[in-house]
Amino acid sequence: MSVPVHALAHRPLTTGAVAELVALPAVPPVPDDSDAVDAEVGLRGWVWEDSLVCESYRTGHGHVLCTDVVSPFGSPEARTFLVFGEVYPVDPHDEDMANASWLYGLMDHWREQPGWTGSRPSTVDACEAVLAEAARAVTEHLGTPPERTTRSAESLVTGPTLTHRVWRTATHALVLGPAADNGPYGHLTHLQLSCTPLDCAPGLPPAGDEDGLTEWIAAHIDW
Repeated sequence: MSVPVHALAHRPLTTGAVAELVALPAVPPVPDDSDAVDAEVGLRGWVWEDSLVCESYRTGHGHVLCTDVVSPFGSPEARTFLVFGEVYPVDPHDEDMANASWLYGLMDHWREQPGWTGSRPSTVDACEAVLAEAARAVTEHLGTPPERTTRSAESLVTGPTLTHRVWRTATHALVLGPAADNGPYGHLTHLQLSCTPLDCAPGLPPAGDEDGLTEWIAAHIDW
């Protein structure tokens, strides 16, 4: 039986959105100057987003992009995270938070964004369907299936166990799956595609080393 979640909101991840994210490290560099960054953001049809995730952008594809640098454009060292779904999980270890009705308003805010849809209540199966659809977009763009697939660990994210999928390019790790919500509220779960430099962690651990793989994923998706 599928474990319930309180609410789910998402906007489908497309091959175009994946292509834009993967290309960011190699586009012509934009200096860490607010005017230059604002100009590039405008050219791409992006806007500044400060209510869904702290210090982020809304891309022209309607997703939320977070980065740890001033300019993610032409910055191979940048860590970027594309949020295409949000989950309000049932936390069996925290009955008070599991009944925090004020979080429904935050989920409604996600669901009301242009092109986003949602369900309340929802299920783990519905979350997995969103991730599977996103995985098809990543696979289609990269031309290869995920190199690794694993179940998420409790140490990585609050809420139900969901699937993490890993791809690698020559320079970057792409990790698709759940991630901890780093703001502004901290109690929800992102469904995201992260694009981070491979040197965030050593090479992939051998097959069967699930603890090692969890540590490798954590090193690439932690904000």
